Amino acid sequence: MRSFFRLLLLAVLATLLSGCGYNAIQQKDEQVKAGWAEVLNQYKRRADLIPNLVQTVEGYANQERQVLTDVTNARARVGQVNVNADDAESLKQFQQAQGELSGALSRLLVVTENYPNLKSDQGFRDLQAQLEGTENRITVARGRYIQMVQDYNTYLRQFPQLITAKMFGYAVKPNFSVDNEAQISQPPAVKFGAQAPAPAPAPQQAPAQ
Repeated sequence: MRSFFRLLLLAVLATLLSGCGYNAIQQKDEQVKAGWAEVLNQYKRRADLIPNLVQTVEGYANQERQVLTDVTNARARVGQVNVNADDAESLKQFQQAQGELSGALSRLLVVTENYPNLKSDQGFRDLQAQLEGTENRITVARGRYIQMVQDYNTYLRQFPQLITAKMFGYAVKPNFSVDNEAQISQPPAVKFGAQAPAPAPAPQQAPAQ
């Protein structure tokens, strides 16, 4: 008899927890965590491509030392950021570091337009294609994460989930801010078809009298 009442109590508690949104909160929280893991995965993929890209460019354009150094340093700063997606300040620092890296990559790829031999190198073209694909994957993963966080936060603010969240210590999560999102969402501009402007012709000298 005692076991029967215990099972009955557990069944009642499970029903109450389900009705107050507890189970849905768990599900949405796990979805957000999975979405964030995918964002980090794609950013890491980009970071892993950069050393090979820098090494390839260096073989053709070693004189562009400052640009190569900027990319390397920006990548290093990204690796030093211990991001916590539940902390707004930490997420802001992460966005800023990724934005600096995107800017450094953009400058590097613009510089390479002045090196036709580099643009024709198969290894460089493969790296460029992989980098471009990774930028697209980052955009998709980040967009999905933004939607997951919005769904989670909206659900948490509704009744009766609001009470359940307070009881179990769940809070709304910070999201990518609009300004920083616009800054880092643009992939590096890759325009390998443009040629460097031809030098102006030297002025012709008047024939000697």
